[in-house]
Amino acid sequence: MAKIIPFTKGHGTGNDFVLIYDADGSLDLKPNQVAKLCDRHFGIGADGLIRVVESRLVPEGIELLKENPEAKWFMDYRNADGSKAEMCGNGVRVFARYLIEKGLVKISNGETLTVGTRAGVRDVQQNRAGFAVDMGRWKLTEEVTVHASQLAVGRPGQGINVGNPHVVVALASKEELASLDLSRTPKIEPSPESGANVEFVVPAEPMITDGVGSIDMRVYERGVGETLSCGTGIVAAALATRFWAGQGAPNIWTVSVPGGTLGVRMFPTEEGEHVGLSGAAELSFDGELDADSFF
Repeated sequence: MAKIIPFTKGHGTGNDFVLIYDADGSLDLKPNQVAKLCDRHFGIGADGLIRVVESRLVPEGIELLKENPEAKWFMDYRNADGSKAEMCGNGVRVFARYLIEKGLVKISNGETLTVGTRAGVRDVQQNRAGFAVDMGRWKLTEEVTVHASQLAVGRPGQGINVGNPHVVVALASKEELASLDLSRTPKIEPSPESGANVEFVVPAEPMITDGVGSIDMRVYERGVGETLSCGTGIVAAALATRFWAGQGAPNIWTVSVPGGTLGVRMFPTEEGEHVGLSGAAELSFDGELDADSFF
């Protein structure tokens, strides 16, 4: 009998995913199988794959449950090349949409859905924009040099960790941003041990209007390539720009990427500053995969 795997296609501002519900935790997709599923010519096509599974059924989830018993669901996120990723800001919003629309969870206005990830737990709430995610604490890391196609010389890049590693590079103009060739992997010196996503940003003119900062961004995602949007990258880009702007810079930002616009908010908590991400999350269509013939 053929092994049929139901799947759902979803996206957050064009950052798209294949979602598969693993009800009993038995689905063991190898990196080459994930890469084939995400291939836009020979597979379903996506920037990444999300296995939807209960935390109690996976080792990483079991560890999280010890301190976060409310984190019933675990987002097992894989990059398009099959590698495992710590976190995905767009993916976790789409993950929440999937759980709600498939009837796996119910949350009312103001209620919080706690999701387990390899970067820890993330709290998600519905709002008018779609979903808002508390991305947790963040930290500045080292400054590096980034070389990219169409940039004559290397540019300084600010390292930022928001659960996964990023390097943010400021450019001089929208024209320079548009001219980048991100079909080629940017080179980071010194090279991070686990790689990093690279964001290229340009402030709006004016950068701040009515207390809200605005920037444009393009991103090269580790293990994927250029994507229309990257949630963690958007958060990192806003944080880096605020850092560069100095004292008095706002804590609320809009970030425009090729796939749309998302909101970022920095706010204090008892354990230190957190950063939040809000924006749309959509499910596009459902399908079925004959695993025996496909793989």
